[in-house]
Parts: sequence; C-alpha cells; structure tokens
Amino acid sequence: MTNNDILKKLRVALHLRNDEIIHILSLVDFKVTASELGALFRKEGHENYKPCGDQLLRNFLNGLIIHMRGPAEDGKKHED
Repeated sequence: MTNNDILKKLRVALHLRNDEIIHILSLVDFKVTASELGALFRKEGHENYKPCGDQLLRNFLNGLIIHMRGPAEDGKKHED
C-alpha cells in the first residue's frame, strides 16, 4: 500500500474534502496547493499523478491530530 493509497482511504473514511485537507496541512505549516493535492489522488500512471512522499503524509497525520483533538495545551505534544 502506497502513501497515496493511505491518504485516499483516510479522505474517504473521514469524509474530508480537498479544502479541508489543505487546511489540516496548514495547521502544521505545510503548504500544498489544490492542484498538487489533486495530483496525489490521480490514478498511478496518469500523466499528472504525483507520488505522496513520507513528509507530506507525516505532516497530514500530525495536522489531523490537531484537527481532531485541538491544539496541545502549553506547547506540549499530544500523547497516544
């Protein structure tokens, strides 16, 4: 399973729109445009397909924590 597959499955499971994903990434100061995000959701082999890197997926997951739980208090990190 690729990072693109993981991102697609999370988008569907959490009912996220592209603008919400961009917002989630902005919570951790990771900038991505709508067209860059659209390229991640293309089928592999499509001329505009772009592989999702580890850094983007990691930042999305960190932003998702903030989106779901809210910001950490007093600068502390969230613990699982």
